[in-house]
Amino acid sequence: MDETYDAVILGTGVSECVLSALLSVEGKKVLHIDRNDYYGAECASLTLSQLYSKFRPGQEVPSDIGRDRDYAIDMIPKFMMANGEIVNMLVHTDVTRYLEFKQIAASYVYRDKRIAKVPSTEIEAVRSPLMGLFEKRRAKRFFEFLQKWRDEDPSTHQGIDLDSWPMEKVFAQFGLEPGTRDFIGHAMALHLDDSYMQRPARETYERIILYMSSMARYGKSPYIYPLYGLGELPQGFARLSAIYGGTYMLDKPVDEVVVDDQGRFVGVRSGEETVKANMVVGDPSYFRNVNGKSLVRSTAKVVRAICLLKHPIPNTDNSDSVQLIIPQNQVGRQHDIYIAEVSSTHNICAKGIYVAQVSTVVETDKPELELRPGLDLLGEIHDKFVTISDLEEPLESGKDSQIFITRSYDPTSHFETVVEDVHDVWRRMTGQPLVLKKRSAEEGAQVQA
Repeated sequence: MDETYDAVILGTGVSECVLSALLSVEGKKVLHIDRNDYYGAECASLTLSQLYSKFRPGQEVPSDIGRDRDYAIDMIPKFMMANGEIVNMLVHTDVTRYLEFKQIAASYVYRDKRIAKVPSTEIEAVRSPLMGLFEKRRAKRFFEFLQKWRDEDPSTHQGIDLDSWPMEKVFAQFGLEPGTRDFIGHAMALHLDDSYMQRPARETYERIILYMSSMARYGKSPYIYPLYGLGELPQGFARLSAIYGGTYMLDKPVDEVVVDDQGRFVGVRSGEETVKANMVVGDPSYFRNVNGKSLVRSTAKVVRAICLLKHPIPNTDNSDSVQLIIPQNQVGRQHDIYIAEVSSTHNICAKGIYVAQVSTVVETDKPELELRPGLDLLGEIHDKFVTISDLEEPLESGKDSQIFITRSYDPTSHFETVVEDVHDVWRRMTGQPLVLKKRSAEEGAQVQA
């Protein structure tokens, strides 16, 4: 290991593998190391035996729920917007050739103590039980306004300025009720909390348009998901990186991130070997002790419950896969609760089994109880595995030290925040925004769902 690399990547989570592939495609010499013997790091997909050995070591794996090899259960499930940036990244890097996708059947929201489908078109809005007759008219006008908006055509603006008006003011302009604002802001624009109400409306406008255009692409729901689980994503990016000369080492201990007297990155030590590189990129778990100090801080904790069911989630029209969001205000919380359900249709579990994950940001000293509003919607739970993990982020940009750290995965059941992080790290690494080429119609067709 005498040679010097352009970059060493630590960890094989989605963010790290995307960045590794992007660097490799740009002609950089990349070495990618993971202490685990599988791809995916924190967001790996586990077989049934791996799941039980992780959560219940020594306990026998039940034989009544299918074969071990039928399972690929995500530790951190996330869906992709059909027109979202993660799909652009897959197409831009040509990783689509290694993956197959299937659509998520439906998107739901919890309101007034019941589950309802998220309306994504004016027609669905008119039929939705989420709103009364007059509110439906107001919502229809709101969605029509968004779809007709053209920056260069003031006649489409109705006197509204998306860049200076806060979203709260735009909602008020259309007279939308709090419950309607809830499902638009949290289940369509996918905001994590209500702070977006005070920010310029442009951000929420773009998020809703992304949701609606993703919905229009395949109908039914805006989300797609890779067959055989999310663990396929890092592997796909890893394969691409290897084609461009990237080197991968799994099951390789990382004993030390070596820095000089100024705290600038020098290399990575594994046992007696030290590999040198110009910079390092990695997930927070590798940087909790660098030369005696932590380079990351914990901002919150996330609680997740992986639930094995023998039926679809009740009141979702027997859907084989759903995203269900419980907005914070509906259950008196400060953070939304997310539910992601997939099944054997996506080749991640045995037939007749459904895997539902419930997640949220921890607010009390009884994290599992905070999932109760979500768990109560699942019906009878066959088995359940609960994790609590820190949400970590870097203390510094990495510009001076050449140590670029990603953020850990939040509780959302979609990829948009992961993509934001990839863009942020790329900007910190290169000083330039990450620009992905626009897809042609032919290339877009590669992502079949």
